[in-house]
Amino acid sequence: MERIPRRGNKFLASLAVDDFESIGPHLRTAELRQEQMLLQMGDVLKQVYFPHDGVISLVLPLSKGEGIEIAMIGRDSVLGVFAALGEPISLCDIVVLIPGTASILDVEHLRVAADKSSRLRTALIRHQQALFAQAQQTAGCNAVHPVEARLARWLLRARDLADSDRLNLTQELMAQMIGARRNSVSIVAHTLQQSNLIRYSRGHIEIVDSVALARSACECYEVVKIQCERLLDPVRPPS
Repeated sequence: MERIPRRGNKFLASLAVDDFESIGPHLRTAELRQEQMLLQMGDVLKQVYFPHDGVISLVLPLSKGEGIEIAMIGRDSVLGVFAALGEPISLCDIVVLIPGTASILDVEHLRVAADKSSRLRTALIRHQQALFAQAQQTAGCNAVHPVEARLARWLLRARDLADSDRLNLTQELMAQMIGARRNSVSIVAHTLQQSNLIRYSRGHIEIVDSVALARSACECYEVVKIQCERLLDPVRPPS
């Protein structure tokens, strides 16, 4: 019997038996609390996180105390690949967006295992590439797309990672994540609710019609989804 549930995290579930056995004994489980700050920009990352549920947000802090999200990580991936492959310094703030649980591993254990296994190193690199692709697309999206499209894209991505249509999120938080003003997000959320795409009340959001919401989103939602599926699917060969 496994001491750590591999199936909760797709990265752990994708590992070959010997690769998992090299890190499995060192894994431990921890709760992720909403708005918990896991790291601040400039901190040394000492632990790697494999979410089983919940969502972790990578936020770029700006000079006036503001911040904007550059990527999300959920049970599809792993947080801290860059530290295991070389650079341990966090380039952004890392905060829990949606609470859940995660397996945690000291960076050194993953680094040692990756040094011994080219297969594990390849998996880590592909997950880092997926994170970069998401950050790159998000930067372009926030620069040129209207608030409604960005909010729809962001809600769908959060829904996919949380595997739930119900999300506990405030308008202030959503505005920060997509780099918009709160009143703009309030207007857009009201419009989406009037169109029966979402229900929103006091920090609780329910996505009622994900198909219609996807039509309101920009192409960035599908681009990120396709890129992540291509890079993170352990069966799909690289194109």
